[in-house]
Amino acid sequence: MPKGPPFDPRAVANLMLDQAAVAGLKLSNLALQKLLYFAHGQYLIRTGNPLLDGCFEAWTYGPVHPAVYRAFKCEEGRPIETRATARDVMTGATRPMPVPDDIEVQRVIVGVLGSLGHLSAGRLIEITHAPDGPWAFVVNKAKTSVVLGLRISDNVTRERFRFQRVSVGPDSRVGEPNEDSPLV
Repeated sequence: MPKGPPFDPRAVANLMLDQAAVAGLKLSNLALQKLLYFAHGQYLIRTGNPLLDGCFEAWTYGPVHPAVYRAFKCEEGRPIETRATARDVMTGATRPMPVPDDIEVQRVIVGVLGSLGHLSAGRLIEITHAPDGPWAFVVNKAKTSVVLGLRISDNVTRERFRFQRVSVGPDSRVGEPNEDSPLV
């Protein structure tokens, strides 16, 4: 079993994909990234500890965890059917990644999927782009100072996650992109 928190982001992504499948939801890499970010923020606020190891980065369509992006980028804009694996650095052999069995992690994942999992990728992007939210803060800060890799630190998430709001309305204003890319 994985120890933590923080957990390997690919293992938590696998847990989210498994729970999404149980709920009848199909997630693209783009949607998975946003939902993982919401889970990370909620877990951080609830427990004071980061859910995921490493940092999210501010990419064009919102927060992206590079390790998760690399694990699933081969799926492009399609619903993810595979699961991330771990590679033994000595042998090159791959093995399944055990998902966290922490009850609080599972509660957060199920809660995020229940409240946001039905939204389109475009709607999830709009929520992550909320004014004064962590993504917008980092992007705006990068316009006036140096921000290493456009990383969204846990401190910024802790301070600004409350600005993530769900607006009412059926349609996305940003359309439905298939894949994210780093901000240049």
